[in-house]
Amino acid sequence: MNILLVYPQYPDSFWSFTHALKFISKKAAVPPLGLITVSAMLPGSWQKKLVDMNVTALHTTDIRWADYVFISAMYIQKDSVNKIITECMKNGVKIVAGGPLFTQEYKNYPQIDHFILNEAEITMPLFLKDLAKGKAERIYKTAKYADLSLTPIPDYHLLQRNKYAFMNLQVSRGCPFSCDFCEITALLGHKVRMKNPAQIINELEALYTLNWKGPVFIVDDNFIGNKKVVKENLLPVMKNWMQQHKFPFSFNTESSINLADDKELLTMMVETGFQSTFIGIETPEEQSLHACNKVQNKNRDMIESVKKIQNAGIQVSGGFIVGFDSDTPSVFQRQIDFIQQSGIVSAMVGLLNAPKNTDLYKKLEAENRLTTEATGNNTDSSMNFIPKMNFEELTEGYKRIIHNIYTPKPYYKRVRTMLLNYNRFYNGKIKTNFSLFKAFFKSIIIIGLISKGRREYWKLIVWTLFHRPKSIVDAVTYSVYGYHYRIIYGLR
Repeated sequence: MNILLVYPQYPDSFWSFTHALKFISKKAAVPPLGLITVSAMLPGSWQKKLVDMNVTALHTTDIRWADYVFISAMYIQKDSVNKIITECMKNGVKIVAGGPLFTQEYKNYPQIDHFILNEAEITMPLFLKDLAKGKAERIYKTAKYADLSLTPIPDYHLLQRNKYAFMNLQVSRGCPFSCDFCEITALLGHKVRMKNPAQIINELEALYTLNWKGPVFIVDDNFIGNKKVVKENLLPVMKNWMQQHKFPFSFNTESSINLADDKELLTMMVETGFQSTFIGIETPEEQSLHACNKVQNKNRDMIESVKKIQNAGIQVSGGFIVGFDSDTPSVFQRQIDFIQQSGIVSAMVGLLNAPKNTDLYKKLEAENRLTTEATGNNTDSSMNFIPKMNFEELTEGYKRIIHNIYTPKPYYKRVRTMLLNYNRFYNGKIKTNFSLFKAFFKSIIIIGLISKGRREYWKLIVWTLFHRPKSIVDAVTYSVYGYHYRIIYGLR
């Protein structure tokens, strides 16, 4: 069999980092981990080729070469998915589809030949068995959750690794919390299932053997979902491996705010090489946190929690939401104040949406308030339901938040706040390379000489050299991020 694995293109968005990646000559932030993991589940005798449309074009010759085209996608990639399907149908090549988009929306894609839904560790073997008999069914799905000890090492060798800013790996699936707007538990359950430490070390070895050096994104929706196992079993083994290999990687991940409550865990993560985490802050409004069942954020000083994580040596990026039923017009200024005071530089602010099969979706469906499908794009000012607040007032307030946190003056002020809070952990010599120098010089030309915020850029660079000289790489990095954010939000 000739198998073409195709990952659809992302539109320009907050997390695409399209405009920032140009400074380091990369095409995409992270590779399609799900797709290369599925690839590793296919028979070794099959010929496999990967086309990630975020780093290279999909050609008709690629499609015609294939016996099957495998697609994995998320909501935000819908437009690209439709183009791929059209091209496959033109050339008479069968399609096999899976991943979050198709698990939730497979009924909307009658053109697709086979669906491998839910978790492929369970459904893929069933498809392959039937395919070998010439009796493959159209839909394979399950209500069970996979045993992650069965998950193979992803086919990292298929990637054009030099085109990505990060490599990635997965430690766990599932989340113990029950936020009503989140589709993670609908897809992956509340029980946190983890790979064993030996599997993670094998994946690190695979990346190391392929000569990857640099950042690795651990894609778990909540890396500390099972804190006991992470602390007692995983981190000691990862730390030992990193020390033996002289810290070839740095790690970024996602976690819940209760990371701030465990000083020992924070220390272990930092000493293992973790440098940043994304946290769903959502809102400073206690009433809204209660309504959406965000229990882990309730009854705490969240700014102080963020500062504890930063002080320990981990940078914090955050997700924020407006549009909860209990939100009043005062929420916009409260969000602005929180973001500025916390020093969360990368603050992804979005209007509330209700993904399919979430508790929020079911509630709004019962109230007859749903209007359309969610786009999956946090920066397009869309909602898929009728909010309690006047929609025009809501969108104007949302735009006010964006303007007040991403125009140059408040943005660079927030970077300084972060650098004052943040105590970077150094596990050896400060690592520099040619790409960093290249990015710095590009930032001088593009941001420091041409862009709208050039005065604030130079103020940050000078301030950093005097007050936080060891953080100059962080200062330049966040200057580049700010350039990206201003473009996607139309603030240039």
